[in-house]
Amino acid sequence: MFKSITVSKIASPYDCIIGSGALELLTEKIPLVTNARRFLVITDDTVDSLYSDKLLSLLSDGGFDCVKFVFPHGENHKNLGTVSDILEFAADNRFTRSDGIIALGGGICGDVAGFAAAIMLRGIDFIQIPTTFLAMIDSSVGGKTGVNLVHGKNLAGAFYQPKLVICDTDFLDTLPPERFSDGTAEAIKYGAVFDKALFDRLASDFRADISDIIYRCIQLKATVVAEDEFDNGRRQLLNFGHTIGHAIEKCSDFEISHGHAVAIGMVMAARAAYKTGISSEDFSPAIADILSRNNLPSSTDIPASDLLSVMQLDKKRKSGSITLVLPKKIGECVLHKIPVCELENFINLAI
Repeated sequence: MFKSITVSKIASPYDCIIGSGALELLTEKIPLVTNARRFLVITDDTVDSLYSDKLLSLLSDGGFDCVKFVFPHGENHKNLGTVSDILEFAADNRFTRSDGIIALGGGICGDVAGFAAAIMLRGIDFIQIPTTFLAMIDSSVGGKTGVNLVHGKNLAGAFYQPKLVICDTDFLDTLPPERFSDGTAEAIKYGAVFDKALFDRLASDFRADISDIIYRCIQLKATVVAEDEFDNGRRQLLNFGHTIGHAIEKCSDFEISHGHAVAIGMVMAARAAYKTGISSEDFSPAIADILSRNNLPSSTDIPASDLLSVMQLDKKRKSGSITLVLPKKIGECVLHKIPVCELENFINLAI
């Protein structure tokens, strides 16, 4: 039995389909969401070896024409060079505005492919097929696409919604434990920001309920996206742990993965929230405990000065201030704007 959620109240609503074997629904769903009959499948070299043949065979049997672009896996390849290579490859293969893109992979692949789709011929249709827990519950939904620049994460990008998201939980069977835990960090974030019951559920083994967990996380994100598609207000709550987390990723030269960095960022933000009086209670131990139960870190030895230099360039900065997400309690976070000149004190309190 498949679960489905519609991301609605936006210019181009779309469905997210969740469940074991959901990929088999792809060819019957495509004609309902796009007129494209020719697709550029974009994936990385890890996912390519596991699932590209299955997807291409499925599309071919469904009467669709496809070509494939494969790029090296890893955050260091989430850049404008990869996007440029995709655009040139599409041009070499005579792609037109009536064709489409399918992203097959984790969050990096989805972000890169989505950004390429947004700017190729000023926008062509694309479909997200996330293969990681993190991508299923977070990056494949909501229309944020983008790549990294030398100075930081996701500093080039566009809001561009997919036409369809297929979350086949069978993909998770080949996901290494450390990559699964990246997604768990994002799920914990949803619980900490919006839903204490979800937070508590993640304190023990939840793999048997994975479709339900994915559904609840997408449901929470879809609600926020419907209210604030372009990230001007409440949607920024989804950045809990991310301002510090992105800095940790960058400072580690991406040796620390996104989910692990966000995990640390949540604990640090919660600690600073208590020390600055935003929270009446220190929730960092509760967050650290649930992270530990899921084999996630809660601290870093990266110097505060290094983190500060990256955070000052964060894309959420506006003029002389930056908006941070801080917990008032588990299940409720607030947006707290501080002057950039106070970031150093904030980081020192968070350490």
